[in-house]
Amino acid sequence: MICYYHFKLEWYHTMSKACFNCPYNEADCKRPDCIPADGMSRSVNVVNRKMPGPAIEVCQHDRVIVDVENDLMTEATTVHWHGQHQRGTPYMDGTPHVTQCPIPPGTTFRYQFNASQSGTHFWHSHSGMQRGDGAAGAFIVRKPKSQDPHGPLYDYDRSEHTMIVTDWIHELSLAMFTDLLHSIGEGKPTTLLINGLGRFKYFNDSSKSMYMKAARFNVERGYKYRFRVINAEFLDCPIELSVDGHNITVIASDGYDLEPITATSLVTYAGERYDFILDANNEIDNYWIRLRGLLDCDERFTKAKQVSVLHYEGAMDLEPPGDPTWEVLHNEGLELNALNKGEEDEDTISVAGMRSLAGYDESLKEIPDYKFYVAYDYYAKNNIHFHKLPNYGFYQVPNMNNRLYTPQLNHISMKMPSRPFLLSRPAPNNFCNSSSIDRSCEYDFCECHHVLFVKLNSVVEVIILDEGEFFDANHPFHLHGHSFRVIALRRLGNKTTTENIKAFDEAGLLKRNLKNAPIKDTVTVPDGGYTVIRFKADNPGYWLFHCHIVFHIEVGMAMVFKVGEHKDMEPVPRNFPTCGSYMPDSIFNSDSG
Repeated sequence: MICYYHFKLEWYHTMSKACFNCPYNEADCKRPDCIPADGMSRSVNVVNRKMPGPAIEVCQHDRVIVDVENDLMTEATTVHWHGQHQRGTPYMDGTPHVTQCPIPPGTTFRYQFNASQSGTHFWHSHSGMQRGDGAAGAFIVRKPKSQDPHGPLYDYDRSEHTMIVTDWIHELSLAMFTDLLHSIGEGKPTTLLINGLGRFKYFNDSSKSMYMKAARFNVERGYKYRFRVINAEFLDCPIELSVDGHNITVIASDGYDLEPITATSLVTYAGERYDFILDANNEIDNYWIRLRGLLDCDERFTKAKQVSVLHYEGAMDLEPPGDPTWEVLHNEGLELNALNKGEEDEDTISVAGMRSLAGYDESLKEIPDYKFYVAYDYYAKNNIHFHKLPNYGFYQVPNMNNRLYTPQLNHISMKMPSRPFLLSRPAPNNFCNSSSIDRSCEYDFCECHHVLFVKLNSVVEVIILDEGEFFDANHPFHLHGHSFRVIALRRLGNKTTTENIKAFDEAGLLKRNLKNAPIKDTVTVPDGGYTVIRFKADNPGYWLFHCHIVFHIEVGMAMVFKVGEHKDMEPVPRNFPTCGSYMPDSIFNSDSG
């Protein structure tokens, strides 16, 4: 089947004139083009005047066609189909400067591809701060329930039980970003949203006092429901989710089936998706679904939080009593994917402790064809983009709060090309990686086209390690074009080094699950620890691998895997848009007379 969508991306506003008397008249909050958000008024860029944007829900192997019309006036854009591998259609991946040129304002770009990867995914802008300002939506690919190994465990899989969770601020993300880079901004989220809604602003007039009404998820007692959670956040704010009076049974992540695990709460990181079953077996009532932000959202900073309502059919149309605070938004019990905890912690189950239902594949062979160590941290460097010598180098700035550390992979900041790699097919001498850069990059700022080459159909192991020297942070990494096995995940301490990890491995202490490791496309790395992933590089092209925190990728926390030779890659489509720098050999003089 062919499924067609038209996306119009434009500047818009929450609590706009389209909202009439929202929230005092609840029906007005649901009027066409009304985006209530959390009641605070701010500019957004959204698709079709919706936030979240339109959901794409198709069947596996359907042909998806999306015409993206860029009406942002002054900003280019692209759309990435997060979770779809684009096998045979690499030009549709939506990665600016890697697989396509950004879509200029006033133009339309047609994406067309097969929805090959079933499961819970999402689409989002992959340009600048646009995802943080509202340009994202669900992308659900279903297969027949008879083909779902978890089909007997639930009664209903409904669109209304898709839950998109995000962090949220009350200004344009670009303003916060430039404040962080060039002044004393902190980049901390203010609050959270669930399906674009949240309680934050308290409305009070002479007749009524209220918060914006929270998102609601309806169930009927005695049935089991499949919920799909999409973490579309853009800052460093892992989100803990729990449901009052109910356990959750996680059955899938990033589109791949897992052995069911029942827990009290689940932590998700930017770019991750989880499917869980909720058994509506409690008393008929209303229950809080609780979200609590961690790290940059925790008790040290903004205490970002949110709630939505699990509403049983037959219960009164009321929200549960009280105004839950950040401190009480935590339900005790087993937590999955807990912050900065790995296989060394027996009180939680990390991603590496989950088990895939998929059988053995070649990525699990004993010895990989490639083994890469990718170390990262924040570094005190004279980054030319925000610490320029000789005027305001890192240590020249007198106020330490104005000194901005640079996040890098292997001491390299990714510099994107003016013409996309997939179109230009550059020679190897245009690339750099840890084997080609000078040791001075450990201290000086180095920026280049960070690319790792691997042969087609090779098995690649990547040991991602967080040195943990500065800050209490957590970085989720996403790989385009492939999924991977998570074969190990462990926190060693407050900090570590590549040499420590190598010694740990050589001593036989780095234990790899080469039997039934979970399959994902996005995974976090514990602070002062490591995550080890494996994938078979069987999809030729240039594929981005990056931190999924927008502020980090925008300052270069990314690299590219070149899979296969250029002869293995799909030819450039006819009349495909091009771009690049214009640098004539000589000064052009025109005679206006």
